Amino acid sequence: MTLVLTHSDIVALIDRRAVYDAVERAHADLSAGSAANPAPSVLPLEDGGAVLPMAAVATRQRASSVKLLSDMPFNRARGLPTQRSTIVLMSDRTGECEAVLDGRHITAVRTAAASAVATAHLARAGATTLGLIGAGTLAVEHTRAIARVRPIDKVLVWSRTAATVEEFRRRVHDLGIGVEYVDSPRDVVAGADVVCTLTPSKEPIVHGAWFRPGVHLNAVGAPPRADHREIDGAGMGAARLVVDSRPTALTKSGDVLLAIGEGHLTEDDVVIELGDVVRDPGLGRRHDDDITLFNSVGIGLQDLVTARLLVDAALAAGRGTRVEISA
Repeated sequence: MTLVLTHSDIVALIDRRAVYDAVERAHADLSAGSAANPAPSVLPLEDGGAVLPMAAVATRQRASSVKLLSDMPFNRARGLPTQRSTIVLMSDRTGECEAVLDGRHITAVRTAAASAVATAHLARAGATTLGLIGAGTLAVEHTRAIARVRPIDKVLVWSRTAATVEEFRRRVHDLGIGVEYVDSPRDVVAGADVVCTLTPSKEPIVHGAWFRPGVHLNAVGAPPRADHREIDGAGMGAARLVVDSRPTALTKSGDVLLAIGEGHLTEDDVVIELGDVVRDPGLGRRHDDDITLFNSVGIGLQDLVTARLLVDAALAAGRGTRVEISA
């Protein structure tokens, strides 16, 4: 029998702290070789859309998975989400389809968890001000995740619309953290210890000339397209760079690929993965004045480990719908 988990099932079941722990272990397993996550291929669609099959396998979770990510930029004009996804979880022992899960909430929570893992291992221990460029759901999830790993007492946030910031403020009110709406991305970078870029930008929205000594950045928002980026080439070259997956970054990260094309990076600079830093902290921040940058494209292994948590929780709680798809 295959378990089907809807968006509402997932919202009810998800445990963010458990997702953080699972994502941290998954990256360490990827570094150690007990999990595998090849760079996804791109299947182009008409009108400029694309489908990315994000595959992974993990010994610890006894599973393989594929997330089918549909990247549909033209949906914005239709008032629809620009990205949609579905995750299929398979047993690595029998090959059966264990579960089918909606990917929307999983993607947001596991993405923030990865940034929090990077922040825990790369940001200065005394970082208290979080800066957000973008104020949507990813901003909410990043605030919740990063506040668990650093003593955040203030959030500087920029968005193109004041209404989005007010909605963000409402959604994080329970955390008791001060929220300040600033005038520009530059103001965010100028005042924050940890900066998260969370916009689907094609042109750089953050410039390396703005970086202050000691800042840590999580570059998150750009879609997995070689022509999109949030950080300019000089900024990518100025930081100690850590990626979620080297093969993925070198094929899907516009931040990385455009910086290489402009001569600010070489492929040899794209070496350290997040799991390497989890296993060996000496590969990350070495001095308080270091500028560190986590380039987050997003990998299927993060979806796999989160899906496994949710399936186990759903079975324990009797939640979800069971269907027989092989009869």
